[in-house]
Parts: sequence; structure tokens; C-alpha cells
Amino acid sequence: MKTIITIAGSNSQKSINKRLVNYTANQLEQVNIMSIDLNDYVLPVYGEDYEADNGIPTAVKKLDEKLNSADGFIISLAEHNGSYAAVFKNTIDWLSRVNMKIWREKPMLLMATSPGGRGGATVLKAAQAYFPFLGAKITDTFSLPSFYENFNNEEITDEHLKSDIQAKLNRFLAFVQKDEYSVHN
Repeated sequence: MKTIITIAGSNSQKSINKRLVNYTANQLEQVNIMSIDLNDYVLPVYGEDYEADNGIPTAVKKLDEKLNSADGFIISLAEHNGSYAAVFKNTIDWLSRVNMKIWREKPMLLMATSPGGRGGATVLKAAQAYFPFLGAKITDTFSLPSFYENFNNEEITDEHLKSDIQAKLNRFLAFVQKDEYSVHN
């Protein structure tokens, strides 16, 4: 059975991106879902001096080991001032010190949501440009705008958006099921 790792790029206990990634994962059948909560990996702020003095934290090594088991990733990014949440950026900075190809050349469905009408479009665009350098094979991106108007009772309520994410999830799964794949964006 294939393993899909899900990550919400936030450490908020009330993260709307966590709710979106959980909704998306719940649409999947016949796969093993491994949800990673960044709150389980409290890390010092990355710095060359810190690494030289202390090495790579054990939590980073444990998280890196978990990423090895992935056949694909579903990531939903919080947007803070047009960029990644600090906790997510710090985590990928640390992970890149163990393996620069954090995403292991595996398929990724990349998502974002926000309360605003752009749905995290700025962070989504930044990640879409940067994550391939970290080994992501992005199959699709999905932005859920106006979260509180389009998500209720733990599901997407807008039928067009629901259909869009399902089509993108199906495409993602098709790539996960293949042993070799090539994704072109």
C-alpha cells in the first residue's frame, strides 16, 4: 500500500490549512496516510553557528526518516505576510541540511488556503517555484479562497472547488501509483 505524507505548513492549533489537508486526505482510499504535525518537531531557529556548535537536532533526523517512507506528499501552506509560516520555513531549512532533496523526487499535491479571496496564492506560487529544487514533483496546485465561506462542517462547500480538488487529487494519485513518473508544470 502506498504511503502519503500530509503536512500543514503551520503550527497553529486552529490551522485552516490543517483542516484543508485533513479533508483532502480523507478523500483518499487504499493508501496509508501519515500526517505530520510540525508541533511534534520543535526546532531551534536554523543558523550555521548553531549547527556547527550543536549538530543537527535529533527531531530533524527523525522527521527526515519519516519522509523516506513517502510515496507522495500533500502539503497545505499557511501564508504569513506573503510567505511561508516561520515554523515551516525553519523546518525545511533544517531538513535540507540532512537531504537537499527533502521531497525525495516524489509526487506532490501543493495547496494553500486563507480567509482572503486569494487563498494563499502568493505562498503557493513561491512554493511552486522553489519546491522542485528540493525534489518535489508537483502534480497540481490548489488554492481554496475565502476559507470560511467555502469550507464548512469539515468539507469544501463550493461545488466547483470541490470538483477541482477531486480532479487534482485523482491526478496526484495516478502519479503516486506509478513506479516511475514525469511531471511537467
